[in-house]
Amino acid sequence: MGYQSGQKTIFITGGASGLGREVGRYFADKGWFVGIADVNEKGMTETASLLPEGQSSVHRLDVTDRAQWKQAVSAFGEVTGGNMHVLFNNAGIGEGGPIQEMTDEAIDRMIAINLTGVISGTRACFEMLKSTPDSCVLYTASAAGIYGVADLSVYSATKFAVRGLAESHDIEFRKYGIKSRSLMPGFIDTNIISEVVEGTNQSGKERLEAAGVMVSPVSIIGPAAWQAVHGDKVHTPVKKMAKQLAFAARWMPGRVRKQSVSLASNLGDVLAGEEDNKR
Repeated sequence: MGYQSGQKTIFITGGASGLGREVGRYFADKGWFVGIADVNEKGMTETASLLPEGQSSVHRLDVTDRAQWKQAVSAFGEVTGGNMHVLFNNAGIGEGGPIQEMTDEAIDRMIAINLTGVISGTRACFEMLKSTPDSCVLYTASAAGIYGVADLSVYSATKFAVRGLAESHDIEFRKYGIKSRSLMPGFIDTNIISEVVEGTNQSGKERLEAAGVMVSPVSIIGPAAWQAVHGDKVHTPVKKMAKQLAFAARWMPGRVRKQSVSLASNLGDVLAGEEDNKR
């Protein structure tokens, strides 16, 4: 079948798994054409197989490589006639631990993917978004971008920065007819927290839940992304945990600080690994 004239389009980074895959499935079910971008070619093929036949395109993309951004966006535009209604600027990694114990390479890589890669994506897609009526950049921020998290300081910093991009671009892009929005999920049940934490017999999900942290199913992300794209709010906290944190960080910061102290060790252990769609 392929792309149909007049069909809405979404380009998703980190589309091989997790949040990106789920948003692709949800939007495809709504009749949208989905561009799946990732470094994981096997995962992209799996995502495409879950969508209606002919309703997606696959683009290998390392978000840290600006030349690859240009190639992927150009290829997507050739398929869609130059239309991009939504850029889901989603690719990201997470790694935890005390900042003095992290390697320089891990810190540089997280910043390169979670922040510089996101900026490069918006820049690469800008002209196509500008030429598409009622377009939107949807950023994946995080509840960790609402209040800083111990042992996740670099990750939190990148998500605060992404939150700032969404707010800045909400104003900056208005004159071009481009909306800017962010998703702010808490912990989502993706591969990273399903794995057993090194040195324990518990999965990351089990450790988080034992510490009182709510872990939400990945299925909540599709409707949240749809709401964010079609709603008026710049930020969309996803599910109860993120909504409560956003409220408490504004009105009860002392309480948030106290709770964060008790959770710090569990969060750092869980994020000792990384995944292209972990939030």
